Amino acid sequence: MSNFNVRRAAVLGAGVMGAQIAAHLVNAKVDVILFDLPAKDGPKSAIAIKAIESLKKMNPAPLGHADLAAFIRPANYDDDLGELRTCELVIEAIAERTDWKHALYAKVGPHLKADAILATNTSGLPITKLAEGVDPAIKARFCGVHFFNPPRYMHLVELIATHQTQADVLDRLEAFLTSTLGKGCVRAKDTPNFIANRIGTYGMFATVAEAAKFGLNYDVVDDLTGEKMGRAKSGTFRTVDIVGLDVVGHVMKTMQESLPGDAFAGLYETPEVITTLIGKGALGQKTKAGFYRKDDKAILRFDPAKGDYVPAGGKADEIVARILKKKDPAERLKLLRESGNPQAQFVWAVLRDGFHYAACKLEEIADNARDVDLAMRFGFAAAQGPFEAWQAAGWKQVADWIKSDIDEGKAPVNVALPGWVFDGPVAERGGVHQQEGSWSPVRREFVARSKQPVYNRQLFPVSLAGENAATGHTAGNTLFEDDSIRLFTLHGRGVDDVVVASIRTKAHAIGPGVISGLLRAVEIAEREYQGLVIWSPDDPFSYGADLQAMLPVFMSGGAGAIGEAEKQLQDAMLRLRYAQVPTVAAVAHMALGGGCELALHCARRVAHLESYIGLVEVGVGLIPGGGGLAYGARRAAELSGAAPDAQLLDFLKRFMMAAATAQVSRSAIEAQAIGYLLESDQVVFNRNELLYAAIREAKAMSDAGYRAPRRAPFRAAGRSGIATISAQLANMRDGGLISAHDFHLGRTIAEVMCGGDVEPGSLVNEEWLMALERKAFTSLLTHPKTQERIMGMMQTGKPVRN
Repeated sequence: MSNFNVRRAAVLGAGVMGAQIAAHLVNAKVDVILFDLPAKDGPKSAIAIKAIESLKKMNPAPLGHADLAAFIRPANYDDDLGELRTCELVIEAIAERTDWKHALYAKVGPHLKADAILATNTSGLPITKLAEGVDPAIKARFCGVHFFNPPRYMHLVELIATHQTQADVLDRLEAFLTSTLGKGCVRAKDTPNFIANRIGTYGMFATVAEAAKFGLNYDVVDDLTGEKMGRAKSGTFRTVDIVGLDVVGHVMKTMQESLPGDAFAGLYETPEVITTLIGKGALGQKTKAGFYRKDDKAILRFDPAKGDYVPAGGKADEIVARILKKKDPAERLKLLRESGNPQAQFVWAVLRDGFHYAACKLEEIADNARDVDLAMRFGFAAAQGPFEAWQAAGWKQVADWIKSDIDEGKAPVNVALPGWVFDGPVAERGGVHQQEGSWSPVRREFVARSKQPVYNRQLFPVSLAGENAATGHTAGNTLFEDDSIRLFTLHGRGVDDVVVASIRTKAHAIGPGVISGLLRAVEIAEREYQGLVIWSPDDPFSYGADLQAMLPVFMSGGAGAIGEAEKQLQDAMLRLRYAQVPTVAAVAHMALGGGCELALHCARRVAHLESYIGLVEVGVGLIPGGGGLAYGARRAAELSGAAPDAQLLDFLKRFMMAAATAQVSRSAIEAQAIGYLLESDQVVFNRNELLYAAIREAKAMSDAGYRAPRRAPFRAAGRSGIATISAQLANMRDGGLISAHDFHLGRTIAEVMCGGDVEPGSLVNEEWLMALERKAFTSLLTHPKTQERIMGMMQTGKPVRN
């Protein structure tokens, strides 16, 4: 398979999806031309210009950093079609009208590069029908590429070929989407709404029907069908509000129009409540009203009977909540099915209907059961797909329950389960997922995972219940393990000879056991291996110091005992920094406080795009105490070089203000701008490639003859720097932007980072600044305002502002 190097891409259509797809492409360093219709007034590309500006203000942010918007070039179809000749990939994302899409393909076709891929982002229109409007010379390079909204954050992309699409086109596109854009690709058959929306939309139909049957309100349904069922926190109706009722209505309409003879068609009618809300212009989050509406601080839900909004807040019954917490899936489903509680009956019915539909439609919509389950996990944030949830609860027993409900008229549709559910390999082996692959009704065999080279970078890909795949929790050769940490090595795929340290504590909090384990890891790596990678199979990277472990130390030994513990943490950080082998932090999700400091002191960082990094100790009334401030001061001195002291202070203030305001990056790219990551640190877009990339980075550094940095002194900003920063903080305090205690914390951070009461330009070292950190840290522990913040965080999990 040839490489697909996309240097430049074009997105046709600057609507919500098109603009956000463009944003994610530039996140990945792909320059983008964003096209839309020529504007009637002002600049001809005004529509695209406005869309690009809107990207900077959206929340959640589609851009890794707002400045990246500069790499999206606005364009229009009158003046700029010639620019398409510079693009390797062209993605069409205009409104869901086949005739409009055909007209656009005819317009852009003559301007495409000879080898460019043309892909449509339709959410459900037939790709084969759309291909009829594509020039015959381009048909082999035309396919569907269905991103889920929002494109930066949703993992799923469905790939759909026509019978004329070259296999190599989909292979190259899948490799690009998987590694460069970080997506989970699933190949869908060219059927209405493809896989995820087909299964998900039917789930919506069934949920509305079953909720009405059991008399449940929307807020209660959302509480039941959210995290309690291992699904997205927003549940069913809140998710519809987020997606948009107009979008959901369109997907439903596609199913109605495209599947008139379907055995389940009786359930495809758009629910009356959705029609009513759309008619009122209540389209969900974008119009500030849908199934829910927020009035000041009150959350209201729509009441169909009244045609108006009423207070929300309904919750699942305690008995049902307890059932849903049962760890054994077989017991959980049995209790739900046999319960007389309407909410329990509702949950069983929703699960049963989903299993029923997935089994009946598998052969039609997908090659195998794995594609369905991954589509639902990647596209709907489900903890398990329908088939693996069924299999985990006992394949034969659940199949018998579904058949019984169908026979007794309890299921909404009287359609028998397909024969392969009860007979043949699936029934004999207890499910559709086996170690060798997942069941394909068409092939009549268990189909192995893709052998594409791009997946060699995923050492531990997302596994499904029943596959019995190795996981990062247990795989490899264990060198040492206890309750706090596991040290191990892997073999093959070029990842040998590097120690991997995985933190095991809750939220990967850093306590004495973790510190001891990291020191042991460095010793082992220096003695026998090429490097050390700090990585965990689950998120976060680390929430920082273990406050629960710190409290008894303080109670028994006072601030002095905490100072000793801080010294041990700081020494461990310096041990990592000056190790004789490369140390690499593989960062994903939260790296806060001590977790941030841990990453900072490694020789290199490899970070997933969705890494949220920051020194947040001021939230508990403290300052960073694990060397984070010393790191910032040293980096400022290195960046400023021999420049005047004023420039040193400029570099210092950026890092200092980030710590003083507990700023957390909203992406790895933003972390580079703040200074928590270096430009030389690699940003990985696919979480499943993070460990591979980190190990390869450590090996490359070792092969290049890595030597630890020298322990060199550096310039400090001194007392004049403290005075300058203190004046700025005073203005913030006097303007009501920060509290008096925030001012005290900010000034303390400035005193540490500027080197204390020394002359500007004085040479200091890390040990000097770390001693200042410890002194300030232990002093703050006795401050009443700090103690209020610590207790508030431990009791509520939320920062106290005082």
